[in-house]
Amino acid sequence: MPSPDTQHALRRRNLSRVLRAVADAGTMSRAGVAARIGLTRAGVAPLVDELLRAGLLVETGRAAPSGRGRPGSELTVSDSGPAGIGAEIGVDHLAVCAMDLRGTVRARVATDSANRHSEPGPVLRRLSALLAGVTAEIAAEGLRPAGLTVAVPGLVARGSATVVHAPNLGWRSADLAPELADALTPAPNAAAAYNARVPLTVDNEANLGALAELRLGGAGGLAAPADFVHVSAEAGIGAAIVVDGQLLRGARGFAGELGHVPVYPDGRPCACGGRGCLEQYAGEAAVLRAGGLTPERAAGGQPGPGERTALLARRAADGDAATIGALREAGTALGIALAGAVNLLDPRAVILGGALAGLAPWVLPSLERELALRTAVAPAPARPDGCLVAASRLGADGPLLGAAYAALRTVLEDPGSTGTPTHSPQYRTG
Repeated sequence: MPSPDTQHALRRRNLSRVLRAVADAGTMSRAGVAARIGLTRAGVAPLVDELLRAGLLVETGRAAPSGRGRPGSELTVSDSGPAGIGAEIGVDHLAVCAMDLRGTVRARVATDSANRHSEPGPVLRRLSALLAGVTAEIAAEGLRPAGLTVAVPGLVARGSATVVHAPNLGWRSADLAPELADALTPAPNAAAAYNARVPLTVDNEANLGALAELRLGGAGGLAAPADFVHVSAEAGIGAAIVVDGQLLRGARGFAGELGHVPVYPDGRPCACGGRGCLEQYAGEAAVLRAGGLTPERAAGGQPGPGERTALLARRAADGDAATIGALREAGTALGIALAGAVNLLDPRAVILGGALAGLAPWVLPSLERELALRTAVAPAPARPDGCLVAASRLGADGPLLGAAYAALRTVLEDPGSTGTPTHSPQYRTG
């Protein structure tokens, strides 16, 4: 007989498989779940019942007849209960959103915040206030935080909440846990349906953008690419490498620092101490300056990186020669930097996410031209089996949505869990 530990692990895995099957399908009968995950209907029934009792699944009514016997009930994931809380710390904005198990964003707030070269404490206190507001908003809808994931534009020590270096924020060795570990925990006498400390994860914004693309995106007609390079940009440029559905993190968790790959070895000096780094040619500040603008945020609109991107896109669409030239130069520099990654890793796709997605019409032509010149296999569509280069449909919201989805992983991977550790392990993207 299997040991109790083995039985528990098997049951946990099967609960997760059932919940994920229904979440992916939207609605599904018990028979459909059994067929999808390869168990018998008798084996699925107690798992479904447990998820119904936990409030993670609900029955919606009779399913369409599919054979002998009475038709069953359709199942769907609940629109109440656990929600993933995602937060984003940008150079000049903060954002928070809550996502339910259906993948629906139930609350979102963003605000201007001068975070560049600010001490972490004041920034995190402002973020905590936003988190408190979103938590109160979703509580009125029967939702409770299942976890908090924070996207940051910098290097995060693997398996920790410590930002090792975020150059565009000016942060070094900043542990976010002391300020944020209790950000979603109500007072002991609060009338909330939860009172436990929720898991906290901190991760690089490019990594979370890649997770969003994998689970919520679909750029270029790819429903779920298993091998791709995701490039994200705000003030800096980062990349996430996904191989066989898993993030390639590196020995210390620092993989993906594309912005400091030298594209012109004797080029412009960079704040990192090098010269000719990609960020000096394709970073937001560089593109704005080359287009005759200042790196300051454009007036009006919503806070966040999408605002400045929209300004550049409007100017390019209006035919402004300086802006179009700046974006073309950025695409060339990106192509040079990405050529090494494409030759080394042979990805199925290169996906432009974050603020870059909104600039794709002007960036992609020169990027693809460089890849065609510098890689062993020409990019699609020049060659059908080549590397697809596409823009994420999630745009600048990708890192925030990825953070919210990552915060749901505790529930999706272990629906029957009653424990909530202070820090969740670094997620897997598969």
